[in-house]
Amino acid sequence: MNPAELLPILKYPDPRLLRVAQPVAAVDERVRTLLERMFATMYEANGIGLAATQVDVHERVIVIDVSEARDQPLVLINPELLWASPETRKGDEGCLSVPGVYDGVERALAVRVRALDAHGHSRELEAEGLLAVCIQHEMDHLQGKVFVEYLSLLKRTRIKAKLLKAGRDGEGEAERPSARTGRRAVPL
Repeated sequence: MNPAELLPILKYPDPRLLRVAQPVAAVDERVRTLLERMFATMYEANGIGLAATQVDVHERVIVIDVSEARDQPLVLINPELLWASPETRKGDEGCLSVPGVYDGVERALAVRVRALDAHGHSRELEAEGLLAVCIQHEMDHLQGKVFVEYLSLLKRTRIKAKLLKAGRDGEGEAERPSARTGRRAVPL
């Protein structure tokens, strides 16, 4: 994809990240073009998930690909959470909108969602592990919620100050290994 077609990703604490996304009225060519651009943007940024809210499009659209080969794209349009397991796990999360920040968030181990695909067909999906975490993380974005809101006020204040300073200084995103696994944490 032409780099000009990549979408700019909003960075926390941009207030546009707090907007609640509206349902997609029809899955048409405009939405399919948005999906292509969102996938290209997510892959270019080395993310595994991206909500339309993060690219300043306030519609209920999510793209995900948690595969190692980056060859299993998943589209969720107008997703609805049907069920979340009562069992939870705290794991490190990162976010393309909160570059260089990773922290523990408690999430359901498994979820079931209903959503439209890129052709407008309704489908249900059960997910566990990383895919379940990614779905929950991206659905939060559609509600105007960024993962740092699960953290303490002190941590949120420090993160906000760090990112505002980095924005002024023009610093880039840093990767770091996950404290729990020793592997690189992946921004969602």
